[in-house]
Amino acid sequence: MKLLSVNVGLPREIEWNGRIVRTSIFKAPISGRVRVSKLNLEGDQQSDLSVHGGIDKAVYVYPSEHYTFWREELTMADLSWGAFGENFTTEGSLDDRAVHIGDRFRVGSAEFVATQPRMPCFKLGIRFGRADIIKRFLRSGRTGFYLAVVKEGEVTDGDSIQLLSRDEHGITIADVVNLYAADTSNQELLRRASELAALPESWRKYFRKRLWNPDD
Repeated sequence: MKLLSVNVGLPREIEWNGRIVRTSIFKAPISGRVRVSKLNLEGDQQSDLSVHGGIDKAVYVYPSEHYTFWREELTMADLSWGAFGENFTTEGSLDDRAVHIGDRFRVGSAEFVATQPRMPCFKLGIRFGRADIIKRFLRSGRTGFYLAVVKEGEVTDGDSIQLLSRDEHGITIADVVNLYAADTSNQELLRRASELAALPESWRKYFRKRLWNPDD
């Protein structure tokens, strides 16, 4: 597994549907070693910490393999690395169906843990100039995922990505997306997800509310 591109961006103001919106969805590749802190990468900054960034969402990962699908779906779009607002564009076995919540990785001298999928918001529509991308993104099953920083350090494009440990509970990024989007009938998986320590409390609380018999 490999880090193909490190992408950063600062907030900018964009006119969208008649109003000014502050967004950091626009990321661009950066060369050289980049410092990784607990909250973000050097040169990167989130605009709305209520939905992006913070301890549990310090780094957003998007597999380069997903770009093949989107280049067929969005033929007129500029799809250079970082197009989906990701910090890390990766290569290798980091698909949403392969990465577990709680998996730990080393990239460069930094260490990370996978915490949750990326849920699209209207700013993805701003990035591509089309509101329908939000539903299409979620429906595609290609959401990518967030990392929390376990150990601060430095990364650069070309670094290998090493799996340090696989979470024993076996709940994938795709499992969480499916539970969120459609699969409330899978109560056994819903219960397991609601008790998953590596999943942020806001997600666990959301899943607990969807249990039919939460106190059993």
